[in-house]
Amino acid sequence: MGLRMDIGIDLGTASVLVYIKGKGIVINEPSVVAIDINTNKILEVGEEARKMLGRTPGNIVAIRPLRDGVISDFDITEKMLKYFIKKAVGNSIIKPRVIVCVPSGVTEVEKRAVLEASNNAGAKKTYLIEEPVAAAIGAGLDITKPSGHMVIDMGGGTTDIAVISLGGIVVSRSIKIAGDKCDEAIVRYVRKKYNVMIGLRSAEELKIKIGTAFPVEEDKFMEVRGRNLVTGLPVNLTISSSDLLEAMEETLTAIADAVHSVLEKTPPELAADI
Repeated sequence: MGLRMDIGIDLGTASVLVYIKGKGIVINEPSVVAIDINTNKILEVGEEARKMLGRTPGNIVAIRPLRDGVISDFDITEKMLKYFIKKAVGNSIIKPRVIVCVPSGVTEVEKRAVLEASNNAGAKKTYLIEEPVAAAIGAGLDITKPSGHMVIDMGGGTTDIAVISLGGIVVSRSIKIAGDKCDEAIVRYVRKKYNVMIGLRSAEELKIKIGTAFPVEEDKFMEVRGRNLVTGLPVNLTISSSDLLEAMEETLTAIADAVHSVLEKTPPELAADI
């Protein structure tokens, strides 16, 4: 390995992962930036900024600069990338080569935004790779063989479904339904069933710890804090995994339908491999 670093960045809606060749994953932090709106100064990036979500005073906003897998706030994304690249490479004077993952359905304009943001953030040269291909390589699949592999990459903002053969994507679909939509569905369900308002962070915690996509023999339970919409007072509430199954049913069905539609478009020879 020479002086130059090669960096891989998974620029996700929910989190950013930075991989350095020879070192492995060196950064895994939420893609959240906290900004002072009076001075336009960035206060925190990543995990520290995520802790501020829903808890900031009037002059500070904690925002996610990526929405549905693509850049929604270019300037903030650029600053966030600059922070993560600097954190990964330290004080190296040689600019790194960077490869960034993008959803399979992105437009040319969205691709250009990622390239510009990365180059402006300090990359010598930026390459793009479609998320399902990167996921397949990361999972150790030999994608160069003439056999079909289906990859389902469910992130925060997008779910990418692709059939890969001979090093490329044969059929793919990217839908803007993923982890974030599950969180929102849980918030809506708890509000409707229990008349209690919970935050997205609490919903995500419920999903990770007791979430399920199919009926389980033994229910798991978890306590969560929220606000009673009738009295307006804080309240503790116990949620079961059956509640989450019901809450996320519509979202998970939409993802399953997308997988089905990709299979329908897959050539018969490759479909047989899957």
